[in-house]
Amino acid sequence: MGGMPCIRGMRFPVASVVAMVADGMSSQDIVTEHPDLELEDVSEALMYAAEALRERELPLRHPA
Repeated sequence: MGGMPCIRGMRFPVASVVAMVADGMSSQDIVTEHPDLELEDVSEALMYAAEALRERELPLRHPA
């Protein structure tokens, strides 16, 4: 997967799980749609994303 972080060694990117949550899917919806995933995988993906962002400074956009 080109160095992208994946769920439990599967070829399922963490970013895909985070995007599904951002699109409004519940953890249960995600595991129902992707039976290889477990509820804990969704939680771990979100924790990983939160930690990754904690280590970066994101620029704030000023209103135009």
